[in-house]
Amino acid sequence: MKNRRFYKFLYILARPLAAIFMPYRVYGRENIPDGAAIICPNHSHILDPILVSLAMGFIHFCRHVSKAEAKKNPVYKWLLDTAGSIYVRRGEADIESYKTCIRTLKAGEKLMIFPEGTRVHGDSVVEPKSGVIRMAARSGAPIVPVYIPRDRKLFRRYPIVFGEPYTIEKAGHEDYDPMARELMDRIWALKREE
Repeated sequence: MKNRRFYKFLYILARPLAAIFMPYRVYGRENIPDGAAIICPNHSHILDPILVSLAMGFIHFCRHVSKAEAKKNPVYKWLLDTAGSIYVRRGEADIESYKTCIRTLKAGEKLMIFPEGTRVHGDSVVEPKSGVIRMAARSGAPIVPVYIPRDRKLFRRYPIVFGEPYTIEKAGHEDYDPMARELMDRIWALKREE
């Protein structure tokens, strides 16, 4: 409950600032389902979790998966902790974080995960992580692909696009990587010009 209250407080505080400095136009918000869902945007900027959360609207509380290194900054750690973030140790089989994510989804909450696993700039391409697919298959929660432009500029309006949710059928481990690449294809297919 504390996380939700703080989340709403941050929403009220950040929304007018975003409207001034990084104005966005939302498309497809109606695609966000009630209850559990894995929100999957592409990732290029440190503010992406905040901006996508704002675009989701006031009623959609969403926990974020953050890299464990973020805890090194005490102010940033306090913000993340209070907002209910889940930390993951990148490059490791972080079973405890995985279980926390599954419990979150099974409890009917939303979870934001960046399938690229890191910020990607310009025309760079990285191999997406398959953890999102594993969580979706295990929990039964739908995936919502989200597109946000990489080349955003201050004071210039840009789109945030929520695609249609889809679910992952039970699959073998050999299917996870191709399915992660398919997720990124779905994200890029949402790209639109303003």
